[in-house]
Amino acid sequence: MTQGIRYILFATLAFAIMNAMAKELSEFHPLQVVFFRSIGTWIFIFPYMLNHKIPVRGTHVKPLIARGILGVLSLACFFIAVQRIPLGSAISIRYLGPIFGAGLAYYYLKEKVNWIQWLSFAVAFSGVIVLKGFDIRIDFLSLSLLLASAIFVGGVFVLIRYLSNKEHFLTIINYFMMSALLLSVCFVQYWRWPISHEWLPVCGIGMSGLIGQIYMTKAFETEDTSVLAPFKYMELIYAILMGYFLFGESYELLPMIGILLIIGGMLTNVWAKGKVIT
Repeated sequence: MTQGIRYILFATLAFAIMNAMAKELSEFHPLQVVFFRSIGTWIFIFPYMLNHKIPVRGTHVKPLIARGILGVLSLACFFIAVQRIPLGSAISIRYLGPIFGAGLAYYYLKEKVNWIQWLSFAVAFSGVIVLKGFDIRIDFLSLSLLLASAIFVGGVFVLIRYLSNKEHFLTIINYFMMSALLLSVCFVQYWRWPISHEWLPVCGIGMSGLIGQIYMTKAFETEDTSVLAPFKYMELIYAILMGYFLFGESYELLPMIGILLIIGGMLTNVWAKGKVIT
């Protein structure tokens, strides 16, 4: 096992823990959970940027702001849904983000999408239909929120692709964190003070998110994307296990088939993306 694979396995575990903590904080307003997630990362990133003279404002302000806003909307929609339905189901449906990202990149960045990718997208969408059709815990509001979250994630992918060779990656992350902090504070009237047992997830959600971002970055710095991309889906395996052991969530056969179709479709997309197919 390479260093990059070890990094991404640790990163996906950290992100799964972050999402489990978001579900644990279901008694809080979702935008307060967004605040917890953001402040726990920002207080480490911002001083680091100042100390290392990394540009805070950046040079492409409008796309940076758009990336930040889309990221916050995606995270807010996801946190609302994850408080309502099983953790594994929420993460599975949000994994459709690369589909919308590919469609947006095809339109705006003129990136090619081959026919196997389109077929893999159809397989993944069929998995969502199966999952929704046979898991009565997934209501239409939650499904709509997760599809919206996936669409926003797709927009984030395109903007990051556009900004990746123009801005420092911490500048891009900082815009997301600052946007999350500013937008979440607009809902401060719905917040409440944590009580004793809630402090662990309140403090841990930002820290686990930061650890996930650091190790995900280190993974892609040390290994090819084509090698690492399939391992990103380990987050779902971790989430299903955490859902079972922490929240008593289990799946019958048909909903599990739906989840497998989503994973299979997205893994096929990863494989097909780098192929030249006529």
